[in-house]
Amino acid sequence: MTNDTIIAFAHKLADSASAAILPYFRTRLSVDNKSANGYDPVTLADKAAETIMREMIEKYRPNDAIFGEEFGEKEGTSGWQWILDPIDGTRAFVAGTSTWGVLIGAYFNGEPKIGIIAQPFTGERFVSDGGKAKWQQKSKSKIIRTEPSVTLDTCVLATTDPFLFTGAEAEAFGKLRARAPITRYGLDCTAYGLLSQGNIGLVVENGLKLFDIAALVPIIECSGGYFTDWHGNRNTSGGRVIAAANKNILDEAVAILSGVE
Repeated sequence: MTNDTIIAFAHKLADSASAAILPYFRTRLSVDNKSANGYDPVTLADKAAETIMREMIEKYRPNDAIFGEEFGEKEGTSGWQWILDPIDGTRAFVAGTSTWGVLIGAYFNGEPKIGIIAQPFTGERFVSDGGKAKWQQKSKSKIIRTEPSVTLDTCVLATTDPFLFTGAEAEAFGKLRARAPITRYGLDCTAYGLLSQGNIGLVVENGLKLFDIAALVPIIECSGGYFTDWHGNRNTSGGRVIAAANKNILDEAVAILSGVE
């Protein structure tokens, strides 16, 4: 099975998920909390999008495994695993902002191969087929690259929510923020797309799950960036995350973050 076949199918998944989500956007929809110890919102839009993607995979690629945020795991035998986050940035979606997106990752034998960040409201997609990364919007398409010369002292730094960092994590992030001239919050998956095309230099997060990052890893890596844990080790599973535009800024971030237990 070629990457071209997989990426074409991934785009069809994104099309269907987008069509399922957009009727709910900027409407007065109810929000449920699926966390017993905090706040983890889910809406009918999240569930509708994942449902349609799972139905398509089970119909057209029944031997593939599936891991989705809302409906869990389905085992497969083909070696391919689809990892789905139907709405990355549900808080942003509920608030009516445009930074949320559909994340579709495809791993083969545990290795990230395909990634799509689809943003239904703006019509943008950040895509990797395992060889190169692209930005697409309707008929427009261009190959994208991270910024090779940006440093911590010249970069745009991003994280979804600084209040998710506590204790030593918050102190370490504060050191990054003190050096970066611009820091942006609340961008969700958009931050990683903007890093892959050279606008943002560094994204730092904690507590991420596999479905949060599976689509992001190949996009960042194929655009020239690095996707690691806080010790600088390649990260394909989640937890504490660094996405860096180049090796120099990665090393600068690791020097600050790696001491956090």
